[in-house]
Amino acid sequence: ATIINEKGLSQISDTQQVKEIVSQIIQDNAQAVADYRAGKSQAIKFLVGQVMKTTKGRANPQLASELIIEKLEEG
Repeated sequence: ATIINEKGLSQISDTQQVKEIVSQIIQDNAQAVADYRAGKSQAIKFLVGQVMKTTKGRANPQLASELIIEKLEEG
């Protein structure tokens, strides 16, 4: 646990922090957003992948997925 904390390898489960990353990913990937809104649910996996890439795999993928869907559904 000490090494994980020292190296910054712990999972990011802070909703606010992941929300900010999700907002940026959605802004940067208009085509994937358009695909999702056109009914291509696979676009969510791409967007989650971009969140994971941005956080170097540290974001909680389930939380990221939920926040992406929530953000896309609200407008």
